[in-house]
Amino acid sequence: MTNITPNHTPTLKWEWGTGYDFFASLHVLHEPDRFGLRGAWAKGVRTRLPAGPREFFERTAHSYLGAFPWIHSLPAPRDGETILDSFSDLPVKERLPALMGKSEIPQPMLDILTEVADRGSWTPQDRDGIADLVQQIGVEKYFGDLEEMLMMWAGAQVFGEQALEAFKTYYHVFFAEEEARIGPALQEALVHAQDLAEKLPLPELLEELSEGVRFDQIPPTPNLVMVPSFWLDPLITMYRINPMESIFVFGGRPDDYALVPGEAVPDALYNALKALADPTRLRILHYLEEKPLTPTELAAILRLRAPTVIHHLNSLRLAGLVYFSYGKGDKRYAARTSRISEMYLQLRRYLGVSDAQRSEDISGRPPYVA
Repeated sequence: MTNITPNHTPTLKWEWGTGYDFFASLHVLHEPDRFGLRGAWAKGVRTRLPAGPREFFERTAHSYLGAFPWIHSLPAPRDGETILDSFSDLPVKERLPALMGKSEIPQPMLDILTEVADRGSWTPQDRDGIADLVQQIGVEKYFGDLEEMLMMWAGAQVFGEQALEAFKTYYHVFFAEEEARIGPALQEALVHAQDLAEKLPLPELLEELSEGVRFDQIPPTPNLVMVPSFWLDPLITMYRINPMESIFVFGGRPDDYALVPGEAVPDALYNALKALADPTRLRILHYLEEKPLTPTELAAILRLRAPTVIHHLNSLRLAGLVYFSYGKGDKRYAARTSRISEMYLQLRRYLGVSDAQRSEDISGRPPYVA
């Protein structure tokens, strides 16, 4: 059971649109390993793009999840064409801030970045000012790529000009066909999530939709906009839209689907089997079944470096085989053994084992050995 002190309960709002996956797919195609996507296939999609858009996305695609609050502000149906039309209507210098999740950036930091964009260049004083804010406010996610972020904002005018043409190219080369494939799955995921919301309290709902993320406290927002994403599954992301709303993007790819079109083996099954095939990950699950542990504690038990343990935990998280505590303090993991049972049944279905055969196996009837 998730341990949350219920100091408030946000009102849930439901929304879907393939436009979220327009940007999510660009992000995943440029970080395929993190999402369990075959690197060769992702590279094949990228190489279908002309050199100019391809190089542009290589520099910028890692930041596109910040576009989710902007997509929420658009009119339905929030699909690829809506993205292109609305982005085209934005003044050139406003295009970069729209995609960077500016509602999440602390105002003093946003002020510096806006000055950098207006000036068209950045200085060491800008960098040091943001670094000081990072230390004061504790927004470490901006610190690692600080100079890269400053360079992007300094080139906001060029970004705005190049982005529109790059997005149009990507839509026509790949995403127009892709959104026709994923649209029905997203609608199915939304209906499923709404059904769960009628049966589960909010902490358990978030845990189920995130495939194992346990929140230490309910997201502090009056309204929580719930959005399924085909391409981000099973990972999640959350952004503050304004003081009254936050957006919670959860995995919306059915268990029997694969991210690669035409792939016969479902991603959920493949990732689980791949994770369980590694002896170190099996040992991690063994210890996590006994009690929740931090990566540091696991590293000491296994006598491995912490980055190695984190790599294995990320694989287990991608497979939905661990619970992950999300909140203040150390991150803790626990075994999600219910997923192993689900994976077993999914494997039987994939192999074509009938209900009658499953009943015979469960009954303990000895198998015929040739």
